[in-house]
Amino acid sequence: MTEQVILDAAATLAAGGLVAFPTETVYGLGADAENPAAVASIYAAKGRPNDHPVIVHVAPGADLDYWVSDIPAEARQLVAAFWPGPLTLILKRHAHIPDAVSGGQDTVGLRCPSHPVAMALLSAFKGGKGGVAAPSANKFGNVSPTTAQHVRDEFGPDAGIAVLDGGSSQVGIESTILDLSRLATHGPVLLRPGHISAAQIAAVIGAMPVAPDASAPRASGTLESHYAPKAPVALVATAQLDALLNALAGKGRRVALIHYSPLLTRACATHVLPEDPAGYAHGIYAALRAMDRTQAELILVEAPPQDDNWLGVNDRLRRAAHGSAGIVERFLQA
Repeated sequence: MTEQVILDAAATLAAGGLVAFPTETVYGLGADAENPAAVASIYAAKGRPNDHPVIVHVAPGADLDYWVSDIPAEARQLVAAFWPGPLTLILKRHAHIPDAVSGGQDTVGLRCPSHPVAMALLSAFKGGKGGVAAPSANKFGNVSPTTAQHVRDEFGPDAGIAVLDGGSSQVGIESTILDLSRLATHGPVLLRPGHISAAQIAAVIGAMPVAPDASAPRASGTLESHYAPKAPVALVATAQLDALLNALAGKGRRVALIHYSPLLTRACATHVLPEDPAGYAHGIYAALRAMDRTQAELILVEAPPQDDNWLGVNDRLRRAAHGSAGIVERFLQA
């Protein structure tokens, strides 16, 4: 990608426009974080609720004191350890930072992505001193995009969104979100699991992140139903797959299957993912999109292991399948 393309995209952001750009997690739909009208255009394009916060992306070496009113030592330790990278920190925002990026809360989510195109764009935007508000570049609640083509498919050619093509996102699921805004009273709180684990965080700050309670800040991508394709998704234990596939075939149902363990060839659309959590995470959103294009009535997903290494993947799959409870039984009874 040429320097001029990056400069043009930075100019689009400065003028209040939207730019979809790659990060190591997923593609983001970006706007100037300090321009409430530009941020509002993200919400409008995505159909996103106004009280659902977005994450502000900053350049390497950004001045966090500009964005945040209180930066605990733990935040600086994590920045040194994991930025640029897939970790978002929730901290108390400065009063001059528009509440459009935080859904009206007194906090702000910050991260510095490691994708070279994202870093180049953020360094060019306002001379590296700006912030780009960027949720995932898809309609609200849909499967997040991990390629530029996914973004184009989502919004179409007339959306007025500049799309930077940086290839396939390496991580494939959204960043870990850690709340440090209430450290003195609640400790570090893991709002959304991701590629950076709670154990890795604890190794840096000496405290294991805890699960959120009802008073935790709202954060991006944490609604119960999220990351969902058009077809309903059902998670199925490996031992139950054979019998279920046979039963659904007997009912004449159009089924697609995403799996990782060896299975017999099936008369349905299938997508095989790697057996390791990093490889699986890299491919799961593309797999969901591909199986959705088959016009299947139901997407079966072989349930991954439940250990901590799979926490981020299982979080996304649980949200993708939310609302589909009982769908398999209804298909079998129809």
